[in-house]
Amino acid sequence: MTTDMWQPPVEDMAPDTMPGGPSVFEDERIIAASVMARPDLIDELAAEFDPADIQDDRYRWVWNAVDEIRQNLTDDEIRWQAVNRQLQAWKATGYLPIVPLALDQLARLYDEARPSYGAAAWHAQQITKASVARRCLALSADMKLRAQSAGFNPDVDIAAAQDALDSLTRQDGASTPSLVGDLIGGALERAITPPTNENRIPTGFMDLDGTLTGGFAPGQLVVIAARPAIGKSTLGLGLARAAAIKHGIPTLFESLEMGDEEMTNSILAAEARIGLHHIKQGTVDDEGMARAARITPKITAAPLYLNDSSSLSLPILRGRVRHMIRTLGLRIVFIDYLQLMDAPKAENRQAEVSKLTRGLKLMAKEFGIAIVILAQLNRGPEQRQDKKPMVSDLRESGAIEQDADIVILLHREDAYDKESARAGEADFIVGKHRAGPTGTITTAAALHYASFLDMAAS
Repeated sequence: MTTDMWQPPVEDMAPDTMPGGPSVFEDERIIAASVMARPDLIDELAAEFDPADIQDDRYRWVWNAVDEIRQNLTDDEIRWQAVNRQLQAWKATGYLPIVPLALDQLARLYDEARPSYGAAAWHAQQITKASVARRCLALSADMKLRAQSAGFNPDVDIAAAQDALDSLTRQDGASTPSLVGDLIGGALERAITPPTNENRIPTGFMDLDGTLTGGFAPGQLVVIAARPAIGKSTLGLGLARAAAIKHGIPTLFESLEMGDEEMTNSILAAEARIGLHHIKQGTVDDEGMARAARITPKITAAPLYLNDSSSLSLPILRGRVRHMIRTLGLRIVFIDYLQLMDAPKAENRQAEVSKLTRGLKLMAKEFGIAIVILAQLNRGPEQRQDKKPMVSDLRESGAIEQDADIVILLHREDAYDKESARAGEADFIVGKHRAGPTGTITTAAALHYASFLDMAAS
């Protein structure tokens, strides 16, 4: 015959026996009693409180028992006898992993703490804060172990710590529903107020901004896709230049393909209208250098940040973006290009890309910035007569298309037919636009200047 290990009465356990962070012993006691007296508190507290934060297992299982019982009862209260029956039933089946409160302990809990249920929300807040404090302590211990390890990698380990620290207080999905009547006034105001650079990021192309996208908005994930050697990196840098150099918008360009030198050459060629090949060969003439000298102060003053890291993962990007938002007011990020990023591990490549694009979309939404990712198309266009790309040509297209707010496909006829009547032209095919129309914009491809230009301007 076996006997349960003796448990001290609730009132005999001192608060300082609860390890890890500030003690919330009495708060947890009151929460357990409160939901017995008012089971509807479980619904009232659901948006702000996670019962997993209750550190004392016995009180957490009282909460669980009340939550189970109330599914089939309509009473205003659930007395300790019913809670005890539920706990003992779970214990008999092996579902309950602890020794629960005894019947007399549940009775005292109910009678003594019951009058405090009016302040249950406050006590729940204290429990949540204590849980965050405990996770902070655990994170600091984990970082100490990482730092002392021979395999410590600052890029990976610090980014992981930043991500974990950020998640301590981030309430994913814990938003409060809003009444449509409280929101309609904002919609009416937006209907007569054209967007400004404060809430839109211009692309630098008149037709693209004026008739289709209106610029890029905070929270948007934009995909620009093309076959190799069509000019997607040139277009990405052009959009970054328009944001940072022309409009002074803090911009980050992450390149996994080009180095800092190559990106800077392209920026100088585009802004000073100097042949890119002349810059690379060191043969720019006096007139070109005069133009470069005139434009250099404007380039120097622009909040355009270039990074040519050889690898990029979501945690590393997240840490960098968070820091730059806090210190520089970052508003838009470009990534060149998606398929070169380090994807989270998954069962297959499609699942990896799905996690990657979903993570980027959530990052854009959470931080309130626009994220523009360049991506490669598969060989689909080359197998069609007109060579025009389609959204379905995106590699791992299902995940990318699903998460993107805007998909722009870049197409140049002269890349396939040098004698084309449309030589020097490029189409921006807006194949998906979650918040507006789709269509095709024709631009001039001045690739010798590392640029795409409005047809009117050219």
